[in-house]
Amino acid sequence: MTSAWTNPPVLGFAAFSGSGKTTLLANVLPLLAGRGLRIGVIKHSHHDFEIDRPGKDSHRLRKAGACQTLIASPWRTAWIEENSVLQEPRLETLLQRLERDTLDLILVEGFRHEDFPKIEVHRRSTGKPLLHTQDPSIIAVACDTPMDTSLALLNLDDPPEVAEFIVRHMQTTTTGATT
Repeated sequence: MTSAWTNPPVLGFAAFSGSGKTTLLANVLPLLAGRGLRIGVIKHSHHDFEIDRPGKDSHRLRKAGACQTLIASPWRTAWIEENSVLQEPRLETLLQRLERDTLDLILVEGFRHEDFPKIEVHRRSTGKPLLHTQDPSIIAVACDTPMDTSLALLNLDDPPEVAEFIVRHMQTTTTGATT
């Protein structure tokens, strides 16, 4: 595995829409941060979105033609790039934009078609098929019902269990052991 995925470790959450990826991440993040981990997050969206509101200076400048806008305050910094060509973003390209040397772990929501270590989030009630049967980069399944799998099986409704798995995965990734 190249250093693009290991320095710091990158771990994804892959699922069909409505499975609970964001909810699981929102519940796991404070547990990991509580252990002193500095975590970066990359989220893929299939929808257009705005992070600066109409009427704000940054929005006016971007709409006026800025290709890149950086908004900074003592509390946070946001960088916005307008894409001149509509195409799916590549995770490896986005990883290069993070200040990786300040992070211990990068969690990724989405990008399920890219080849990097992922936890599948599966909720039986969605009626969607399992992803890990077609994706060898999935290393665990977080689900709401028991299932037969050779992968690590995590309880979707037990964020501490998922957080513990992530920490163990992170430790083995950085030491070179197998998960």
